[in-house]
Amino acid sequence: MTILCVRFQLPPMYEAALPELLGLLEEFTPVVEALPPDGALADLRGAERYFGRDAVELASVIRVRALALYGVDCVIGAGPGPMLARMALRDARPGLTRAVPGGGERDFLAGKPVAALPGVGTATARTLCEYGLDTLGRVAAAPLSTLQRLVGARTGRELYEKAQGVDRGRVVPNGVSRSLAADRPFDRDELDPGRHRRALLSAAGELGARLRAVDKVCRTLTLTVRYADRSATTRSRTLKEPTAHSAALTRAAYDMYGALGLQRARVRSVALRAEGLAPAEHASHQLTFDPVDEKVRRIEEVADRARAKFGPRAVMPGSLAA
Repeated sequence: MTILCVRFQLPPMYEAALPELLGLLEEFTPVVEALPPDGALADLRGAERYFGRDAVELASVIRVRALALYGVDCVIGAGPGPMLARMALRDARPGLTRAVPGGGERDFLAGKPVAALPGVGTATARTLCEYGLDTLGRVAAAPLSTLQRLVGARTGRELYEKAQGVDRGRVVPNGVSRSLAADRPFDRDELDPGRHRRALLSAAGELGARLRAVDKVCRTLTLTVRYADRSATTRSRTLKEPTAHSAALTRAAYDMYGALGLQRARVRSVALRAEGLAPAEHASHQLTFDPVDEKVRRIEEVADRARAKFGPRAVMPGSLAA
């Protein structure tokens, strides 16, 4: 167990504390990958040798320091690789580290539904379930050739290896400055999907305006939905082309939200994060003959000039997104 996946229990609108909490992790290892808005991966291989403690013991020290220095609790998953650490995090609870021991990967995965595996979408899970491969244990026991016939050669091999517990991922150090986030908490636990979507519209509009203000585009959009029981669901989507266009960000956010299939979910907040930022001047844009799209882009330019002259409240975020 050399990889930790940590999710800090940050209150809504306190994401600004994440860089300081990442600094806490960097006291143990320089190999830290931020997972905004409230998490991180940490590779502790060097730290285990240096401190003479295993990852679970170091996780306890990290938890105590986060509480003592910042008043923030955290949940932690530990595993031989990033994928397993992320999956262990889903079973973790505050004050307790959920660990996947080396050699116990298949036992940990066996009873989990196939959709729990990172990278397995709704369509792939449906296909596998139709053939009785509804758990990762059954997928691991299936012949590789069968999986490749069902979901394709490359996807089948990746699925087979992951179900066996083979984790080829690695922790890639990064920084939260390479992303922008917009959080929309609700005054009370919200059941209305219409209000969820309006919050996403507002958040996407804010992100688009902020990206255009710094002449950046994003390649990936991440949606985080937090629930009344303090659990959360996170989904990411790589955009068709890097963009700062509010309407494109809104469409991607709506698609991810719709794919969650929430039924009467008590939602505490929704958040969007624009990741993979790059200079807008280096981005290409697919030309379109759609007059509506071009009109919306021209309106965005006017709205941006109004914000620059009269302040951010001159135009309500998200009011121009389609």
